[in-house]
Amino acid sequence: MATIWDLRASLYDVCEASDFRRGPQKTRLFREMRGRVLFVGVGTGIDIKHFPPGHSIAAIDISDKMLRKAEKRAAQYCGNLVLCRADAQNLKFPSASFDTVVTSCTMCSVPDPFRAFREFHRILRPGGRLLMFEHVRSRNPLLAIALDLMTLWTRLSGTEMNRDTLATARAAGFEIIRIETVYLDIILAVHALKLNPASCTAE
Repeated sequence: MATIWDLRASLYDVCEASDFRRGPQKTRLFREMRGRVLFVGVGTGIDIKHFPPGHSIAAIDISDKMLRKAEKRAAQYCGNLVLCRADAQNLKFPSASFDTVVTSCTMCSVPDPFRAFREFHRILRPGGRLLMFEHVRSRNPLLAIALDLMTLWTRLSGTEMNRDTLATARAAGFEIIRIETVYLDIILAVHALKLNPASCTAE
C-alpha cells in the first residue's frame, strides 16, 4: 500500500483540487479538536491550513514521499505539529494517549478500516472524540450503484468509494453524535465519541 501512495504523491495535490470547495467544512470540523490530536492520513499536508492554531498534533501517513511533501506546510503551522510515518491499522502509540483522532478522506483508502477504527479506539482516552471528513456509500440506490461501479476502477489505485464507514465505526466502539452533510449524502463531516470497551461489538 505504501508503494501506491508513494506513486500518487506527485499528483496528490492535483487530485485534491476540490479542497477549495470543501475547505470551509473542514475548518469547521477541525475546530472540534481537543487536547492531544492524532491526524490520520495527512498526505501532502493540504489539510494543515484548516487546522486550528495552538494544538499538539501528531500527523501520520503511510507514505514517506507524501510526508516529505508535507514538511513545508507543517513548518507553517502555528502550534506543535509532528509528522511521522505510521500505519493506521497498527499504531505504535500507547493506549489512551490521545484526546482526538481526525481523519480526512482517509477511511476509503485503509485496507482494513475496522482494524484501524479499533486502533483509534485503543489510543483514545475515555470519552475521546473521533472527527471524520469522509466519503461513504450513498443511501440513494442509484447513487449507491454509481459508487459501486466507480469503485471497480478506483480500487485499483487504493480507494474504495462505497464503504459503510459509519457502520464500521459503530462496530468498533464509537457513538456517532452528529453528522453534517457536505455533498449529498456521499461526503460527510462526522462527530463521534469513544464508547466504553464493554459496548464494542465485533464486525
